[in-house]
Amino acid sequence: MNFWQHKSISLGLLIAAIGLAGCAPSTPKAPTAKKPVAAVKPECVAPATNDPLIGNWLSKHQEKGMAGELRTLITLNEDGTMAYTQQIKRPRQPSQGISEQGCWTHNQARLQLQTLTSNGADVDLDDPLYTNTFSVRQPQADQLRLQGDSGSFNLVRTSPGYRLPF
Repeated sequence: MNFWQHKSISLGLLIAAIGLAGCAPSTPKAPTAKKPVAAVKPECVAPATNDPLIGNWLSKHQEKGMAGELRTLITLNEDGTMAYTQQIKRPRQPSQGISEQGCWTHNQARLQLQTLTSNGADVDLDDPLYTNTFSVRQPQADQLRLQGDSGSFNLVRTSPGYRLPF
């Protein structure tokens, strides 16, 4: 093969490569995520002195169509902060759950839980998912019944510092 033939083959391959490169799909740019506008976290407000809901409240029940027991622990602190832990306990499997922290308010027959962090991450305060309002039904010293959009909870008071077992 002489010099000119070699040159023309190389030039042809170069043109073909450029043509194929133009047909190849381009890598799409990664979407630029808009930084969420940081909402101001509300300050938790202490409830009335000796509010009967202050303490740890535990619910254990079965959900229709779910294998296992659903456990919910709501801790309502004197300073207006709250912790909400929910886990599902299934036979022969490790527990799975969520852990939320935030604020709570109690006005007459209404309890409101406002989640500020879920599993350690800040939440979107404008998302209604993180604000739960319950009607307080039949409050007693050791038992509490809450009625909300997600159903009802029958809770019993537990000792201070109680944690859900894993």
